[in-house]
Amino acid sequence: MTTTIQNPLGTEPIGKLLRKFAIPSIVAMLVGSLYNMVDQLFIGNFVGPLGNGATNIQFPLSILNISIALLCGIGAASTFNLAMGRGETEKAGYYIGNAISLMLIGGFVLLIVTELFLEPILIGCGATENILPYAVEYSRICALGYPLFILSAGGAHIVRADGSPNMTMAINVTGAVINTVLDFLFVAVFHWGMKGAAVATIIGQYVAGFMVLFYLRKFKTVKLEKQHFTPSLAIIGSIAALGTAPFINQIAMMIVQIVMNHVMGHYGAQSIYGSDIPITCAGIISKVNGICFSFVIGISQGLQPIISFNYGAQNYKRVKSAFYLALKLAAIITFTSWACFQLFPRQIVSIFGTGDELYFQFCEKYFRIFLFGIFTAFFQPLASNFFTSIGKPYKGIFMSLTRQVLFLAPLIIFLPMIFGFNGVLFAGPIADALSFTICFILVRKEFSHPEFKEA
Repeated sequence: MTTTIQNPLGTEPIGKLLRKFAIPSIVAMLVGSLYNMVDQLFIGNFVGPLGNGATNIQFPLSILNISIALLCGIGAASTFNLAMGRGETEKAGYYIGNAISLMLIGGFVLLIVTELFLEPILIGCGATENILPYAVEYSRICALGYPLFILSAGGAHIVRADGSPNMTMAINVTGAVINTVLDFLFVAVFHWGMKGAAVATIIGQYVAGFMVLFYLRKFKTVKLEKQHFTPSLAIIGSIAALGTAPFINQIAMMIVQIVMNHVMGHYGAQSIYGSDIPITCAGIISKVNGICFSFVIGISQGLQPIISFNYGAQNYKRVKSAFYLALKLAAIITFTSWACFQLFPRQIVSIFGTGDELYFQFCEKYFRIFLFGIFTAFFQPLASNFFTSIGKPYKGIFMSLTRQVLFLAPLIIFLPMIFGFNGVLFAGPIADALSFTICFILVRKEFSHPEFKEA
């Protein structure tokens, strides 16, 4: 109990802690979403819809980067906080060092593979003949930033776990501001097109990544030594066990994005919209929706150290209080987003440039039907991260698969066979409803266990 008394995670009011950790996490997630969205804003207005379509084709590669970052970053943060909650300070440093090494290695491997096989990868991601040249130009440059993109995205979780959420926010905001300013300069002023947007992106990522490296030199809770960065299979296994749920969730998103691109291109070609409009619109709308879920996932990630520490310290009442507060906040956010998407779809899409009437018609339809169920979608990421945070990664992994893999991907494939192009749109709300139901049942069952009932 001494550790609980000494550590504010075990004593400070839950609301104060959630604000302290969730706000920087939300900012960090928003920054991650804005990296791609800012590019789309400038590309849409100064290059055109095909350029926007290219960023959508490249998006699965960005998701893959984030998946590696979350595997290492959240895995390390969870194992680190659990170890600190148990008083295992000597072991905790190895989780941090090994995660940093894995992020850099993973980034360089992904960089090499992307550069060697770029065109086949982009075609596999759903690039059409018209979009491919734009996607190649943009993606080849973006790949040069992968190692530090992964380090900045994953390292943010490690910095937050060290009790420095404001530094996490500073790292991500700095990268985003640099990206935005340089996007304006390179795309709007110098008219460098796709190349300019890509260069702006990687410069922002490099600055953010180096800020993480400098922070590690003054890590607060444990002193990091050289031996902590030497990969150990046992340490990597522990990190991977608790980082697998968010990793798989991102991989599932990547798979669904690729499937969506192909389905949109295939059925779009058979419709009045053609293949390019649906791919471009789907990319824009998925990133707008990503802004909404930046808040939800940021709350979920800010919740992680509170849940992990108090569960490790057997303070189950605080675990329940934190989870329920996070649920309420996330529900308000998703309902507000749902209302905006239903009422103002054309106005939102107009921010990303112009298009013909068919383009706007499809975007409005996609917003209102595919995202109709998002007011229930807040539960799945919170539930998945909850189980990961209490050291039950397999349940977390299962929940991370529910919406994307178990429901959405199959529905996207099979519903159009029955209902045509509209089947793709109906897949979204159906998957949201099914995922919410399963996650609700499993969380309710967990809270029926004696330790939580007595709390």
